Amino acid sequence: MKKWTLLLVMIFSLQTTTSARSLETPPIPKQRIAIVVLENQQSPQDIQQMIKPYKDIHLRRVFQEAIYGFSVEGNPASIEKLGQNSKEIISVSPINEYKVQTEESVKIIGGEEIRGLFDKQNRRLTGKGVTVGVIDTGVDYTHPDLRRNFAGGHDLVDNDTDPMETKIIGRATVHGTHVAGIIAANGKLKGVAPEAKILAYRALGPGGGGTTENVLAAIEQAMKDKVDIMNLSLGNDINGPDLPISLALNRAVEKGIVAIAASGNSGPNVWSVGSPGTASKAISVGASTPTIEIPYLLIEGIRDKMRIQPLEGSSSWKLDRSLSIVEAGIGTKEELKNVMGKIALIKRGKITFSEKAKNTREAGAKGVIIYNNLSGSFMGNLEAPMDIPVGSITKKEGELLKSKTDSLAGISVSQERDLLADFSSRGPVTDTWEVKPDIVAPGVAINSTIPGGYMSLQGTSMAAPHVAGACALIKQAHPEWTPEQIKAALMNTAKPLLKNGKLYRTYEQGAGRIQVTEAVKATSLVTPSSLRFGKYESEGDIHKAFLNVENLSDKPVRYTFDIPKNKDGLKWRFPMAFTVEAGGKRDVKIELEVDPAQLKGKIHDGYLTIHAGANSIQIPYIYVLEEPNYPRVMGFDFKDGDQEGTYQYEVYLPGGAEEFGIALFNPDDFRFVGFLATNQNVKKGLINGLITADALPPDGVYLAKVFAKKAGKEDFIETMIVIGEVVR
Repeated sequence: MKKWTLLLVMIFSLQTTTSARSLETPPIPKQRIAIVVLENQQSPQDIQQMIKPYKDIHLRRVFQEAIYGFSVEGNPASIEKLGQNSKEIISVSPINEYKVQTEESVKIIGGEEIRGLFDKQNRRLTGKGVTVGVIDTGVDYTHPDLRRNFAGGHDLVDNDTDPMETKIIGRATVHGTHVAGIIAANGKLKGVAPEAKILAYRALGPGGGGTTENVLAAIEQAMKDKVDIMNLSLGNDINGPDLPISLALNRAVEKGIVAIAASGNSGPNVWSVGSPGTASKAISVGASTPTIEIPYLLIEGIRDKMRIQPLEGSSSWKLDRSLSIVEAGIGTKEELKNVMGKIALIKRGKITFSEKAKNTREAGAKGVIIYNNLSGSFMGNLEAPMDIPVGSITKKEGELLKSKTDSLAGISVSQERDLLADFSSRGPVTDTWEVKPDIVAPGVAINSTIPGGYMSLQGTSMAAPHVAGACALIKQAHPEWTPEQIKAALMNTAKPLLKNGKLYRTYEQGAGRIQVTEAVKATSLVTPSSLRFGKYESEGDIHKAFLNVENLSDKPVRYTFDIPKNKDGLKWRFPMAFTVEAGGKRDVKIELEVDPAQLKGKIHDGYLTIHAGANSIQIPYIYVLEEPNYPRVMGFDFKDGDQEGTYQYEVYLPGGAEEFGIALFNPDDFRFVGFLATNQNVKKGLINGLITADALPPDGVYLAKVFAKKAGKEDFIETMIVIGEVVR
């Protein structure tokens, strides 16, 4: 089964497997569970009739709220036939495995300022009267900061009404309690909406694991419970708009529920946003930085200063003198003989960050710098607070420092705020070419509740509940607003973020960082709050988009459009200035004409500015000229088949493929061994296949290249796979 990650950044980078041992999996059950999505709603009796001819499958759950459909368990071949023989069935998807992803932030989005505003019943805006469903690992409802807000819930893992966090030693979870605290803590810590009610749905069990079926059941139950808002700080690495969880969130929004999903922690690469953060109607949330202090390393003989990323739980990097740097391997006790009073330079890997830090502290070091064992930077968390500073740098910087060991190093500290977190997943969405994430919120170094206390964590998991809390405040102030209006209020009033004076791309930050006070005060709403002009098809095409402009104020408002900066190959047509009466609405048309001969680049994006009287609203847009460079293959999984000596594979092809295959190579000399599977003209989406015994190579460990070719471009995943019994 595919691994889903809860959007909590410890950060574990996805990487190519380099040893057969790490690919070992327990034998999968002989039965398979699948989610069946139906065109129309069917009664449980009708569904029983539908599956009656298949004696070796049985019904597990019926879904009538989140999606129209059901889950079944049984013989994979019979499940496949079921999907082929009924016109009512849209899709049959194997269940996926989900895992958790793991006071200044409340202030930065306007959470303190908004306490001075009141709802229509003259109550301060605190989220009072609003219910938020937290679909996660459960909630410790005995926590003193949460017990007043807890309003019940359901456990979809153990199928009871006790959604307590898992407390099994070695498998305990904290994620759901942390998320709930960001939304509505009301004690020592104050969440964004401290008087909102929390309904907890435990969809992820021991160790933070769960399945598509669990999450769908949680969404279904939350819809039956009529929550106002639901928060899903979970996701996977599949950038597709049509997975069942994404479809379920769209349905929830249609039913009047505001749905919030974390965008993922697979940044900074584009096309890294994962489902359900790809759901069109949900609010997909990326992570920005609150005000944080960033230390820089100043080294003798190196002109440029080095940025240190503090690990969560680290002591401050404000050292009062320059210190020597000494290399200390991977940070084992045996390698830390010469670090007393110095800064230890340690390589990432083999033992945990906490073990490295603890060993170094006990050896008398004054600080720890951990450099990556892969390209790029990383962020992480210590298991407990440490009274010496601990931080990370890139592999390249670590290799440079190794050549400067015993040099003196000084530390300078500067403040950063409102930058996009490197780990925050970027869009756009494959196939629909939609701007995602929609907005960003603080997700770095966020202190919140956990069972038994408090902890600082980071990830888009922490950004999403800031938005859920903000939506609770908006809902209290404007109970009549629809989910689309609440989303528009947040996006229309967001603050676009810049780095080095230049705007981030729209598919990196959406409309920008939320400003909840401005959202509550919004008197004009423009929907949809982002535009996609689609993909270039033929010369002379004019792309049309329609916006609805709504005047919520008590007086007429004049609206005008700014003409975007001239760009060769793009010609815009906007309506003339117009006035909308108090309480009125107006639809307006925008046209974009493209000359591909003059236009450079494949993806074009930016912001359209609408002036609503004295206020300005920015609408992010995106246009795709050519088939862009998104990954053609993702989410590959390889496992034992249901019959002895067979294997199964699953893979997601977001745009389909003209050619698809799994090629095997000898890992020692890279000699081609043969194809494990091949196919042509494959449709887009999640595909799976069975590999029979007669198609297998001799038992052994192989380097597999999983490739997809389309429009003259090939993408591939390299990974190690094991065939048969391998003697070690």
